[in-house]
Amino acid sequence: MTDFVSGNVNHEFDPDTVPDAGGRVSRVEPLSWWTGMKTPLQLMVYGENISGAAVRIEGGRGVKVSRIYQADSPDYLFIDVEIAPDAAPGTYYIVFVSGTETFRYAYRINARAAGSSARKSFTTADMIYLIMPDRFANGDSSNDATDDTVEKPDRDAPFGRHGGDIQGIVDHLGYIADLGATAVWCTPMLLDNEPEGSYHGYACADHYRIDPRFGSNELYREFVSKAHEYGLKVLMDIVTNHCGTAHWWMKDLPFKDWIHTFPEYTGTNVCLSAGMDSNASEYDRNLQESGWFVPSMPDMNLDNPFVLQYFRQWAVWWIEYAGLDGFRVDTYPYNEKGPMSGWCAAILEEYPDFNIVGECWTSSIPQLAYWQGGNANRDGFDSHLPSIMDFPLQEAICNALPTDSHAWGKGMSRVYDCISHDFVYHDLSRMMIFLGNHDIDRIGDVLKKNPDRHRIALAMLATMRGIPQLFYGDEMMFVSKDRSQGHGGLRVDFPGGWQGDSMDLFSAEGRASAVVNTDGKPVSEGFAAAMHDYTRKLFQWRKGKKVIHDGKTLHFLSRDNTYAYFRYDDTDAVFVFINNSRGRKRVPWSHYAEIAGSLHGGRNVLTGDPAEVSDSTVVGPRQVLIVEYSR
Repeated sequence: MTDFVSGNVNHEFDPDTVPDAGGRVSRVEPLSWWTGMKTPLQLMVYGENISGAAVRIEGGRGVKVSRIYQADSPDYLFIDVEIAPDAAPGTYYIVFVSGTETFRYAYRINARAAGSSARKSFTTADMIYLIMPDRFANGDSSNDATDDTVEKPDRDAPFGRHGGDIQGIVDHLGYIADLGATAVWCTPMLLDNEPEGSYHGYACADHYRIDPRFGSNELYREFVSKAHEYGLKVLMDIVTNHCGTAHWWMKDLPFKDWIHTFPEYTGTNVCLSAGMDSNASEYDRNLQESGWFVPSMPDMNLDNPFVLQYFRQWAVWWIEYAGLDGFRVDTYPYNEKGPMSGWCAAILEEYPDFNIVGECWTSSIPQLAYWQGGNANRDGFDSHLPSIMDFPLQEAICNALPTDSHAWGKGMSRVYDCISHDFVYHDLSRMMIFLGNHDIDRIGDVLKKNPDRHRIALAMLATMRGIPQLFYGDEMMFVSKDRSQGHGGLRVDFPGGWQGDSMDLFSAEGRASAVVNTDGKPVSEGFAAAMHDYTRKLFQWRKGKKVIHDGKTLHFLSRDNTYAYFRYDDTDAVFVFINNSRGRKRVPWSHYAEIAGSLHGGRNVLTGDPAEVSDSTVVGPRQVLIVEYSR
């Protein structure tokens, strides 16, 4: 790597006197920038034999080149740009002088939106609705296939593209908001140009381009704006750990160590503990961080400072450009943890109230707690990652509900045990809780298509500590089309999202008349409507229930496959009693005297009726009782 400072000229510049770069410069990233940013700007310029060019910036005062770096490839330049506090927004020109040629590239510096740095993010007051765009709704069939993408649509293929897109989501924002959701998380929508399996978006081919089969950058920004009109925040699903083999830079990497390479294909050992294990070997730690996730996903090297800076400003660019409200970071612990800690800190420096949730997929509660920023780790490491996904609780719920066992460690005692470890976590308000997502079995499948147990699961999601996330369709107990297909089978299309669908579950009329398969045979009409309305009642109620957002938890042990807990603060309380057994159970209200004596004015949340709970109150098999009180 060679770095040097090029000359800067501050005088009136007439762009008409210098020819446009045309094909000499193929890319400049980020695509644009803003005044008033804390994040330093480093342009990545890609063009044939561009490395020998001298560079300056013209078009106004206050914007100049501070340093230029040559890469291993002669087709790249990295340019540090200094933007003075008083720099004016407008079009500037990057002027290249290469041999006898001089050419320019127009670059836009925009005015930053007022209040951008103080934007708020998702919290425990939100319910996040998770969508896989390709499987949600097809709002524009004209983009199902495009000339510049490889994979074409095949709705019958479990791992093929089905045609869902951004317009389909925009068309149903009203449905999402009415359900009680206050935020939307979409799996990645950046270009994924792999020849097959590109529908999921996790093998990025261009970090600054929405996949044209989903829409355009402009449409994505419009989607965020329209979501805000419905009171919905938007989380972007991003991947810093890897890209796709079809990424444009894979044919000509800037640096030899831009990605991790081995003499032959080497996958990650999927050993997350290596990142925190004081006894771990460097060999194992290196495989965990540097091995490829799968053969189609090259592993990025965040130890390279240019890679790290690329991803820092890429994240900031999308927040600023689209008006985002949060990030979900895929495969978080597979990244180099030191650089990734710096990445999180840089985002929070620019946006102090921004929330980022990381996918730290582990069943171990201490290992999960390690990854949350601010945790008192013995090795002194601080990830600066605000929020984590609560996989241990998800696993506890999914193991507890399908069984009738009363044995210790089985049934609802498993959930009690999981919650009893809450003392390990640094910040319970920064934990995303969920029943399922696009990578694990649908909760309807896990619960063996049992509607009563599904309602219990939804009630827990709506009332337990943390930030709830609901996978699309779980509001109506969607199940996999074919469980043997794994991911392809559980990522089902939302009926009504495609022209010609025989059933429309987006509409109240369609839900009321739909015949939905839940236990291997058709059930009576109205099942979808009843399950949807149950979900809606819970999450519309939850939106205004501060004690659920911020209250403490008090729970009570049982050995009969029941579970009782209170969410409470100084003025309110919510009592939840879950009977996951096959028989009727009396509520042991006298056991709860330490809190029950301070409660008055009970109301059954699900029926709206006044409720007076006592030792004689009976809850039916596989039913849940939710009562709200004043204190």
